[in-house]
Amino acid sequence: MSSPTAKRRVAMFTLGCARNEVDSEELAGRLTGSGWELAEADDAEVIVVNTCGFVEQAKKDSVDTLLAAADTGAKVVAVGCMAERYGKELAESMPEAAAVLGFDEYPELGARLDEVLHGKSIESHVPVDRRTLLPISPVQRQEAELAVPGHGWGPRVLRTRLDESPVAALKIASGCDRRCTFCAIPSFRGAFVSRTPDEIVAEAAWLAQNGAKELFLVSENSTSYGKDLGREHGGPDALEKLLRKLAAVPGIERVRVSYLQPAETRPGLVKTIATTPGVADYFDLSFQHGSNAVLRRMRRFGGCDDFLALIEQIRELSPDAGIRTNVIVGFPGETEEDLQELERFLVGGRLDAVGVFGYSDEDGTEAAGFAETEKHSADTVTERVSRISALVEQLTMQRAEDRIGDEVIVMVEQVQDDEVVGRAAHQAPEVDGECLIEGDLELAVGDFVRCVVEETEGVDLLVRALEVLP
Repeated sequence: MSSPTAKRRVAMFTLGCARNEVDSEELAGRLTGSGWELAEADDAEVIVVNTCGFVEQAKKDSVDTLLAAADTGAKVVAVGCMAERYGKELAESMPEAAAVLGFDEYPELGARLDEVLHGKSIESHVPVDRRTLLPISPVQRQEAELAVPGHGWGPRVLRTRLDESPVAALKIASGCDRRCTFCAIPSFRGAFVSRTPDEIVAEAAWLAQNGAKELFLVSENSTSYGKDLGREHGGPDALEKLLRKLAAVPGIERVRVSYLQPAETRPGLVKTIATTPGVADYFDLSFQHGSNAVLRRMRRFGGCDDFLALIEQIRELSPDAGIRTNVIVGFPGETEEDLQELERFLVGGRLDAVGVFGYSDEDGTEAAGFAETEKHSADTVTERVSRISALVEQLTMQRAEDRIGDEVIVMVEQVQDDEVVGRAAHQAPEVDGECLIEGDLELAVGDFVRCVVEETEGVDLLVRALEVLP
């Protein structure tokens, strides 16, 4: 048994999105600050699994990871979205986990792991709707005392980088005030809360000092940024101001913002993203569908023509801008006409990347309670996913081919043997394509390189390096 002053070794596994990656680095910072040493799984006394609870497959992946971690012989602690969302239920079904902890335990995670290591039983998290824990009025939320993952920046650094990548996710807000009928995220992530610009810029500067060249701004809804910050830092142009500040941070070469809501994407924000030096002309827009009728049932706004007009507005300012989205097919009540409207939108939009998801009921959502007669069979949903996915594959390949002959600025992310891989401004980490770089230049991770597109492989670009930018 370890003494209270001895170094204790902890490994961290992260599942899910870039927001969870930020949370894991905050937890790593808290743990190293309280005397824990980060280690590989086979050398750790405790393994912390930051779970994802977004969709069914993500839950299965989280359970599989918890079981694999338990097989190492280390004590296993579940945190993250699945732990927050299911708490005691997860603990009862997973006796392999020594503890299941919610977000409120994050500030004292080191102490909780000490208790786990010494065999103390810890009461499992009891889930609540986290939207009820903050004031209804957004401007009153900044004063509330509530643990919000990824908002731990203060007088001292509360983040430890878990890799040496030149790109780092940076959380600008958490939670969501929207009430989409298919989404459970607000119930366990809570109401929308922005971080202050000073806090975000300070963390950006720290990330630059610790190897980051590109910042990937994440939240549940970036277009709502600043609505809870009051007159000094808030207002409808708060995100635009923040982007310009971040682009000016020494050492940061590119800033990319994600999770934009089409209905909240104003002309000023489009112009800022499309034209500001240092800000990637990249639009991650959550369209979800193209049919007005389906979108209303989702409690969302807009439709095919509105969305195509927004895309046209973007391309008037930046013809080569990257645009990606996700769509849900097989939603309750979706008709053949609705599906054709989605196809019309996808064909007209010429997007760079599209994630296609089949609808499934999610616990606690309004759509899960829709009449069974309105819901499609699993076979029908699978068929529609295949149909739209085939169209998307064709369209995104064509969009990539349109870039042949263009010059792109690529950040090098991987140099291994003779293979050099990076991403252009229209390609976000992990979710979009990448650039395979050829040429005689000697390149290193973190270099920004001017390249010309020569060929494509699906959505990936084969580019030739022309010069390394200073």
